[in-house]
Amino acid sequence: MEWSPVVTLADPAPPVIQSGKLARIASRYDVTKIGARGIGGGVNFYSLEKEQLLGKQMAKEIENQSRLITDPVITEYVNRIGQQLVRHSDARVPFTIKVVDSDEINAFALPGGYFYVNSGLILAAENEAELAGVMAHEIAHVAARHATKNATKSQIWNLVSLPMIFVGGPAGMILRQVAGVAVPMTFLKFSRDAEKEADLLGLEYQYAAGYDPAALVNFFEKLEVKDKKHGFIAKAFATHPMNHDRIKRAQQEIETMLPPRDEYVVSTSEFDEVKARLAQFLARKPVVIEPGGNKPILRRPENRD
Repeated sequence: MEWSPVVTLADPAPPVIQSGKLARIASRYDVTKIGARGIGGGVNFYSLEKEQLLGKQMAKEIENQSRLITDPVITEYVNRIGQQLVRHSDARVPFTIKVVDSDEINAFALPGGYFYVNSGLILAAENEAELAGVMAHEIAHVAARHATKNATKSQIWNLVSLPMIFVGGPAGMILRQVAGVAVPMTFLKFSRDAEKEADLLGLEYQYAAGYDPAALVNFFEKLEVKDKKHGFIAKAFATHPMNHDRIKRAQQEIETMLPPRDEYVVSTSEFDEVKARLAQFLARKPVVIEPGGNKPILRRPENRD
């Protein structure tokens, strides 16, 4: 496919004088030092190797119970966007990126860099930068090692339930449904502070990769409006919805922590082609009908060519 970028000119931003807490935050999250600023440090009972092994075990369970999109054009495109973001992140593990056949507007990354993007997210995004923004947010959770740091806190405060935080533990394990698969809550439900950090890091990774960071804010705003009108909540942000404060904070971070650029990539012709291809792929998949509890009958949609 021919790649044709669509760029937007950035309005020049006035210099911002930072002081106090904002200055300390700006120093810790200096976008010019991505990869060399200690993101993901702190107390963690899990080595990077153990984290990768844990993620691999979870990924196996997910893929055993989920339908993956296997079209090579679609999967290669999504993987390429993700790997570009990973190269401009603080992540210290390689990423394996796949596309899940699910209508949910969601993406989720397991410990160790096993990353899944739902087809519903790709279809909901209006441009490549919006898709990249949500993906960057999830990459940020892995880079900051939020899942295993969260699990470490659980072990410190509740050592009695230690066996319950692992996949395959007792039936009493606290679970959460992700793409129809039971995954330990400990590893996927993040604190408000972790979500704030992922928002900031995601904006930085998106910016560093050349995308317009405002695209994620725009996506937040659209989902917030849809939520208010229809009671709709994108699964990707169900724990911490796209409320006004979150949007305002992201806008402030863009203005104060990201040096202005003359232009950003907003979308590409390839995004439009892949999105159309995905819609066509999903429209042609078999339809399962279950009349009266009998065995499923497969019916293929009529050829529309």
